[in-house]
Amino acid sequence: MTTDNNSEPTVVAIDGPAGSGKSSVSRAVARVLGFGYLDTGAAYRALAWLVNGSGIDREDVDAVEGILPTFDYTIGLDPDVVVVTVNGEDVTDAIRQPEISASVSAVARVPHVREHLNTLFRSIVADTYVPGVVIEGRDITTVVVPDAPVRILLTADEAVRAARRSLELSDTAVRVTAEATGDQIRARDAADSQVVDFMNAAEGVVTIDSTSLNFDETVEAVINVIRAATEKEQA
Repeated sequence: MTTDNNSEPTVVAIDGPAGSGKSSVSRAVARVLGFGYLDTGAAYRALAWLVNGSGIDREDVDAVEGILPTFDYTIGLDPDVVVVTVNGEDVTDAIRQPEISASVSAVARVPHVREHLNTLFRSIVADTYVPGVVIEGRDITTVVVPDAPVRILLTADEAVRAARRSLELSDTAVRVTAEATGDQIRARDAADSQVVDFMNAAEGVVTIDSTSLNFDETVEAVINVIRAATEKEQA
C-alpha cells in the first residue's frame, strides 16, 4: 500500500452514523500515518451554508440543485489544519453552527447534490499526492470509493454516541445536554437513513464498534485494520 508521488494514494474509507467519532478518529489516524484527511461532511455543510445565505428554501430541490454551479468549494487535507472555503470565503467555523447542522440533511438528501459532491470527492482524492488519505462521511465505503483497499464502518450504541457528541460540543460555544444531543442524533440518523445505509456494513467492510472503547483504543483499532490490509496486500 505504500505510494509515491507518481502513484495513487492509499485510500482509507470510513463510514458511520452521527456521533460515531468518524471525524475525530479519522483525523487522528491520518495524523499518525502521515496521511491526508478528507471530511466529506464539510462539503454538505458548506453547501447548506451557501443555501441558507442565498435565501433559498432548502426544501426546494430545484433551487438547491440550481445553486450547485456557483458552489466553488475547497478543503485542506492537513489533519491538523482543515480550512474550508466557499467562493473564496473561509467558512471553516461558520459551517459548524447549529443552524447549519439543522439544514444539512435536507440538502444532503437531494440525489443530484450527492452525485455532484461525490464526483468532487473523487477528484480531490485523485489529486492527492500524500502517501494516503482517510476519507470519512456517509456512504463513503459503498458509493464514493467502493474500491478503496481499506473500508471501515465505525459505530457505537446510540446512548454512547449521544454522550460523546454532547461532551464534544461542551468544549465549544455550543452547549447542549446529552438528552438534547440524543434527540439530534436520532433525527439526523432518521433523515439520513432515507438516503444511505450507514448502520450496516457492506460486503468487504470491517465493522469497528467503539461502544466499549475509549478514543485512543478506537484509533488503534482502525490503524490495526489498515495495517492488516497492508500486510495482506504485500503477502
